[in-house]
Amino acid sequence: MSSRVHSIHLAPGRKIPTKSVPSVEAEAGTGLVGDRYHGTKHRHVTVQALDDLAVAAEVLGRPVDPGLTRRNITLDHGPIPTRPGERMTIGDVELEVVRIAAPCRLLDDWLGPGAMQALRSPRGGTVFRLLGSGTMSVGDEVEVHPRTS
Repeated sequence: MSSRVHSIHLAPGRKIPTKSVPSVEAEAGTGLVGDRYHGTKHRHVTVQALDDLAVAAEVLGRPVDPGLTRRNITLDHGPIPTRPGERMTIGDVELEVVRIAAPCRLLDDWLGPGAMQALRSPRGGTVFRLLGSGTMSVGDEVEVHPRTS
């Protein structure tokens, strides 16, 4: 069963709350238009899954709002690729894993004490680079590609 994009969040700046958007323009090699990481070398998109957030919520003892985790794309369910070089497609946009996303210290401020620990690997999501350009939208289908090497 393939997953779908549940929500999209952009952070226009450091320590500024994310904003929920219905779609976003992805630029290959550059990032998501309107996000603070647009223009960086490798950290183009962060992706997390609702089922991982549900586990984190159990650990934390309260709900975890996807927008407060500061990740860009939230899928309705995982798994999400985590090994560098693995790929997936969201809509028509191809992404490649850079690394597992480390939880930010701001999580305890945004979500409450213990949030950073609750969102440690493997629940914190994955950092991807954009290999393709296009529009990614809420509801888009996600396809995970098997590793070829």
